[in-house]
Amino acid sequence: MLALLDTPGDPFSRDHFKPGHFTASTFVLSPAKDEVLLILHGKLGRWLQPGGHVDPGDADLVSAALRELKEETGLVDISPFCEGLLDVDIHTIPARKADPDHKHFDLRFAFVAPNKVVRAASDAKDARWVPLGEIHTIESDASVMRAIQKLHPSEDLAAPAPPTY
Repeated sequence: MLALLDTPGDPFSRDHFKPGHFTASTFVLSPAKDEVLLILHGKLGRWLQPGGHVDPGDADLVSAALRELKEETGLVDISPFCEGLLDVDIHTIPARKADPDHKHFDLRFAFVAPNKVVRAASDAKDARWVPLGEIHTIESDASVMRAIQKLHPSEDLAAPAPPTY
């Protein structure tokens, strides 16, 4: 990720494909901190954390993550769960339409919701609260399980098979 900052062009732009660009996402716990909010991603067909590309008007990566959260779930007025980053992940996005395959350099933040009122919108086909004790039953990926393990270390989360796109 540090090397990406030194590449030519704007590594925060969704049009920066070599090797990819930064994205930002949120892991949101329920008010009781016993559930995590996940969306069914429209293009990937997996339950993932809300997040996405950095837009030119975003002040910083946290702002980008919060904007994406609002667009995909309607959730606002959340509180930080911890200071700074929860997790980072680099994953390959397959070629689609005019975009070549490239990497997303995802910076992940953690929050706590003030309520459980959400609605799926934007890239999300669905949005739901998943009990931490049942997280292993959803169709997701190992990077989501790794981040959730950081949120709730007492859960024994079996990592699912790597994603197939």
